[in-house]
Amino acid sequence: MSAGIQEWFAARMPKSWNAGGLDVVFDQDEILVVVELPETSSIRHFRESTRDERMVLAGAAEQRFGRKVSWGARAGDVVVVFTTASVPVMTRLRLTERRVLDTLIDAGVARSRSEALAWCVRLVGDNEKEWIADLRTAFEAVEVARSRGPRSRRDRASSGDALEPVAGEGCGEDEGE
Repeated sequence: MSAGIQEWFAARMPKSWNAGGLDVVFDQDEILVVVELPETSSIRHFRESTRDERMVLAGAAEQRFGRKVSWGARAGDVVVVFTTASVPVMTRLRLTERRVLDTLIDAGVARSRSEALAWCVRLVGDNEKEWIADLRTAFEAVEVARSRGPRSRRDRASSGDALEPVAGEGCGEDEGE
């Protein structure tokens, strides 16, 4: 379902926005659309003047893709994200890991463990950009290879094809005896 999200937004972007393009980033919970404006544009004006159109587009996209839509704009080197989803993440941390978060709170770096954990994630993202990019590229290559491979039995079952036993397939040597 994630294939085509960028194209979906690009096809629906109003010409009146005078946008140079879109940068669309998404995960399983959220789609972030950053509109590229001319360098001399006012991001604040864009935000205010396009609010209604963005809300309509977001509503349609949320129905189609089942994810929240967030918006931002880029004018030259300045990027402003207007809205973003705050998604809870379940994690289990050991005492030593919790102590790191609590130290950040005690030092005034963060107000809560949640904020401290977000700070840590941003720190890794900022300091390991190249490595993270390499991982993403590797995952994309895996997805391409996976898409070229045979359809799994689960794919056939979900498409309505009957699951017929194949000669030689089984769970053990004594199956059927």
